[in-house]
Amino acid sequence: MSAEFILETHGLTKEFKGFVAVNKVDLKVRRGHIHALIGPNGAGKTTFFNLLTKFLHPSSGNIVFNDVDITTEKPAQTARRGIVRSFQISAVFPHMTVLENVRAALQRNLGTSFHFWKAESTLTPLHGRARELLAAVDLQDFEGELTVNLPYGRKRALELATTLALEPELMLLDEPTQGMGHEDVDRVTQLIKKVSSGRTILMVEHNMNVVARIADRITVLQRGAIIADGPYAEVSSNPLVIEAYMGTVDTALQGAH
Repeated sequence: MSAEFILETHGLTKEFKGFVAVNKVDLKVRRGHIHALIGPNGAGKTTFFNLLTKFLHPSSGNIVFNDVDITTEKPAQTARRGIVRSFQISAVFPHMTVLENVRAALQRNLGTSFHFWKAESTLTPLHGRARELLAAVDLQDFEGELTVNLPYGRKRALELATTLALEPELMLLDEPTQGMGHEDVDRVTQLIKKVSSGRTILMVEHNMNVVARIADRITVLQRGAIIADGPYAEVSSNPLVIEAYMGTVDTALQGAH
């Protein structure tokens, strides 16, 4: 696809019994970019992600992916198009090994998830690709480890690997560094930058240092509506953005420079 924008929303709106959670959002995500969606709590970011992945239906407006209107599609159809979301809560199997988690994601992509009666040896051909994905997120030394034993930051790295296994064209990352210490934040930020090569990422992120370091463009939501959109330097000095965060962003932005 050569179209400049991989994803566009036009007037996207979601109301819940009179409460407008997402309000006429016009968003354009440029192909190959890391695009950050930020805003104070309750700004509508997660609702917006739920609309993109069809967990919610919009009250009005539409969603266009690769020049195709996908507004009325079911979640599975949208996922097959290459829009894959990783959740705020780590979505991996705790009592499987790191390698088995990635292999399970690769099986899902092949449509063989439910072939329980087949011998495990038939899955061996997936190991090569699984190991490539683990190396991409610096987990090659952990393949035999039970996932439950991984530190939190490594679990999020594994989640990136399982997301990559589904070969997404557009990755939706929901708070990828939430709850992490400084060292893990740095590692996962670098991994996101690394795996963004050749694909597009739309991420909800609270950490302004992360956004400053890797986002090509930033959209700011407040009360469900866009109040700013542009590169970091422009958005960070926007008085509406600073006011929306009641000065907390201002402080964070200063620290990000």
